[in-house]
Amino acid sequence: MAKSVLVCMSGGVDSTVAALLLKRQGYDVVGLTFWFWSFPRAPAFHGTTKCCSIDSASLAAHELGIPHNVVDASDAFQRLVLDDFVARLRGGETPNPCGRCNRLVRFGLAVAYANEHGFDYIATGHHARLASNEKGRFSLLRGRDPRKDQTYFLYGLEQDVLSRLLLPVGELEKEEVFAIARREQLTAATLPESQDLCFAVGDDVSFLFDDRDYAPGPILDREGHEVGRHRGLPRYTIGQRRGLGIASPQPLYVIGLDPGRNAVIVGGESELMRDTLIATDAVYACSESPTDGANIEAKIRYRSPASSARFAATRESEFRLTFETPQRAVTPGQLAVLYDGERLLGGGIISQSSTSPAPRDVYSPPRRGG
Repeated sequence: MAKSVLVCMSGGVDSTVAALLLKRQGYDVVGLTFWFWSFPRAPAFHGTTKCCSIDSASLAAHELGIPHNVVDASDAFQRLVLDDFVARLRGGETPNPCGRCNRLVRFGLAVAYANEHGFDYIATGHHARLASNEKGRFSLLRGRDPRKDQTYFLYGLEQDVLSRLLLPVGELEKEEVFAIARREQLTAATLPESQDLCFAVGDDVSFLFDDRDYAPGPILDREGHEVGRHRGLPRYTIGQRRGLGIASPQPLYVIGLDPGRNAVIVGGESELMRDTLIATDAVYACSESPTDGANIEAKIRYRSPASSARFAATRESEFRLTFETPQRAVTPGQLAVLYDGERLLGGGIISQSSTSPAPRDVYSPPRRGG
């Protein structure tokens, strides 16, 4: 009897080709699309966001000759992703909701649906690869196409998910994926790739906030002098230079956000450099954290290269990284994701950063919740 697999389908080329490849391999394939936009105040996306389209996913399933189901997961998405996103922005952070969404919503709900309906596996179109060791422990490896590797956003997946997961396009270059779709004359081959936050309307997320969240306030230099006015803290992030509206003989960058004073703090580019960070909500894909003092590689944003760092577990679900080379714009709310070569080790959410030793003239943003 053929093994059954539930393929999470966005309507894009990667998940469509993933379903196609699994069908060719003899699996009993069913497509599933989660929809997150049925709660009060949600924009009228009409079935299509930047990352998924109910109509495109249904069409892809029809072209492949597989069943397709849609599940409304709006409540879970709002509670577990959007509420956290808003709270972190209000706390002066710049959150990356994709890692949290994958960990707590998309993959968690997919496994629950698979269990309820008797599927052997779940699958997605992510560019990542799976490996297992002699003990039967699973881990993720970077996707074959380094430009499209998505392990950064999958740092929070644990063994209960990895042991059920199939990643059919992880061994392919992106152009190979498009070539397969074009050869099969799939509509997904003609669709643009998804980018940015799935729930942003254009680049705007203001519909999630109240007017008070965009109250103007002072832009301060490191001595506390007002050098300008900002248009609401959620519009700014560490390292930002454009859009400050400040006349200065030297370039100024956002080096901190202070919700207590409703202030944006600015300084020179050198003040963005940090060599140490603390990350919380840590998850380790292999169920064990690296050993204290281990030399690993870490990424502090999706598009940045991995950099060498020394790891230390500071408490349960928290770790410290000390980088060999100072990193630019280490941003609270973003993800610090850990690697051993190609293998994903885990990661956490950046809560604070510093330099060693900390110069007196470097601004340290207040830690969230403290």
